[in-house]
Amino acid sequence: MTHEPELTSPVDLCLPDGRLNPASVGWTRRPLHLANLRGWGRTKRWEYWGVVTPDHVVGLVASSLDYAGVHGLYVLERATGRETTVDAVVPLARGVRFPARSGEGEVSVRGGGLEVTIRQRPDGSSIRAAGGGVRLDVEVPLPEGHESLGVVVPWSRTRFQYTVKDVGRPVHGTLTVRGRTHEVGGAGSFAVLDHGRGRWPYAMTWNWAAGAAPGRAIQLGGKWTAGTGVTENALFVDGRLHKIGEELRWSYDRSDWLRPWRISGERVEVRFRPFHERVARTNLGVVAGETHQCFGHFSGRALTDDGTETSLDGLIGWAEEARNRW
Repeated sequence: MTHEPELTSPVDLCLPDGRLNPASVGWTRRPLHLANLRGWGRTKRWEYWGVVTPDHVVGLVASSLDYAGVHGLYVLERATGRETTVDAVVPLARGVRFPARSGEGEVSVRGGGLEVTIRQRPDGSSIRAAGGGVRLDVEVPLPEGHESLGVVVPWSRTRFQYTVKDVGRPVHGTLTVRGRTHEVGGAGSFAVLDHGRGRWPYAMTWNWAAGAAPGRAIQLGGKWTAGTGVTENALFVDGRLHKIGEELRWSYDRSDWLRPWRISGERVEVRFRPFHERVARTNLGVVAGETHQCFGHFSGRALTDDGTETSLDGLIGWAEEARNRW
């Protein structure tokens, strides 16, 4: 069991003056935080959806960094390694709408040749995105009893992040790329949500890994939570969350990102073998970043809350390192 407090009732992320509400620090099994953020310049809001199918990997991000909206739509064709990338930067994040609570309301982005609409309901989300010859039109149902990991990371009273990581959601619909439409769905397809709301330091580095297979999923993070007393680590078995409170050790070769990665701790022993590296770089002066996101296969094991060993062999997903000045 983790030492971190589990929250079970709705809570405001911020106090009336915009500082972090101490009562919001902890983790949840479903979205309970209201991101009542105040202030301008350090506030970050985003929705990231990743979709994995037997033929493709899709990444969709809509974000507001206050002084810019940075959005993107990415498709990897797994058989050939061919990538299609649509990026949009909108000054002052014009044309962006984000609800204050995960799983409710509508996310809307329009600008830079990219349009995104995410309609969130109690039973799931509808995702529509189009730009640069790519169109994504999928439904992501929310199964009854399915749990997600919500975490508030408290760097200080004025710098903090609320994140929801929801791994292994069913997905069905269509993906159109370069004039050809592909069906999305079935046991070999799943979706992953990264919902973020917070007020960030200017420079930050993080690791993120997420993988899924029928009945099992893993969510792991590193670097950015160190020293805060909370982590974004969890194992999911048949939709049930098992929180992992320890900081994990990440080992990978920054000179060769396609070499095997290792992520380890008392309850986790993961090997990750990439089959493709995606490199994303942004340099807008004030805003700059570099992300190495590797797609690949997981193996190893993780322990549930009662100590039962769960195999991670056969999970597919990604592991990444991101370095940002923003």
